[in-house]
Amino acid sequence: MKIALIAAFVAALPSWAFAGSTQYPLTVENCGRKVTFEKAPAKIVSIGQGMTEVLYSLGLADKVAGTAVWVGPVLPQFSQVNAGIKRLADNDPSFESVVGLEPDLVAAEFEWHIGPMGSVGKREQFQDIGINTYISPADCVAKTNVDGGDGVRKELFTMDLIYREIDELSKIFDVEDRGQALIAELKAREAAATASIAGAKAKNLPIVFWFSSKETKGDAFIAGKNSAPAYILKSIGASNVVATEEEWPLVGWETIAQADPAVIVIATMDRRRFPADDPAVKLQFLQSDPVTSQMTAVKAKRFVMMDAQSMNPTIRTIDGIEVLAKAINQFGLEN
Repeated sequence: MKIALIAAFVAALPSWAFAGSTQYPLTVENCGRKVTFEKAPAKIVSIGQGMTEVLYSLGLADKVAGTAVWVGPVLPQFSQVNAGIKRLADNDPSFESVVGLEPDLVAAEFEWHIGPMGSVGKREQFQDIGINTYISPADCVAKTNVDGGDGVRKELFTMDLIYREIDELSKIFDVEDRGQALIAELKAREAAATASIAGAKAKNLPIVFWFSSKETKGDAFIAGKNSAPAYILKSIGASNVVATEEEWPLVGWETIAQADPAVIVIATMDRRRFPADDPAVKLQFLQSDPVTSQMTAVKAKRFVMMDAQSMNPTIRTIDGIEVLAKAINQFGLEN
């Protein structure tokens, strides 16, 4: 009887409970390169808010020597620990500032920072001085990045790429149990959010995601058809008004108005690189411009404020699904 009870208990345990220790050396295929780790990295520099928040979520803040490239506030649960970690720059740090911290790993959210374009430094530069590099698979799998832009994504982004990142980092740092637990939590949240709007009216509802604009009245950076926002839309059954494979194409408002979105999702951020980074500026434009003010979403005031990081391929993409699902319910569009 005792044996049967033990067997039943073991069978009920989640798969991550059985995660074993990493066997080094560990080789990871990462964005076209094989990266070998002889042991778990002791010191890391993280370039990109999304990458940093994954590391924090895995309980690895004590290994993060410095961070860079921030769009907004860190996730609230990490505000205290993040305050004690050196921020090299809000945007791109210099190569010298990164290597000056003597990390044994530099991890980047976006390929343009340490990939072939190397706005911070190329992978070869880091390798030549004995520093390993890792790039989020979400920014290179089925995606082409050129000229420092947002790139072209050939296949629809899915959270599987983020789960792969979490899994690989957890193995690299020998915390696989934490990685599997985090993946399970995110999957459960995603399932709950999508289940909350199973109604017919949300199906194929035209929605546009506006990140920012170089000029407030000019073309807007709108989420492309294979982007993280496109995955959010697919998850809840809505449709994107943009059909290009560019990650964040510049689209004219006349074109957007012709698609007549029912809901407009507006990025919020602390960054003020462009005038339209400010969500208040976005709202004022939408409601005063003779073209945009006639769109269904604007007339009905169906605006959804969403943290910009939820529009990037990150763990916050799940937040984006939750935020949009809640808004559709509040707008009465789910029934």
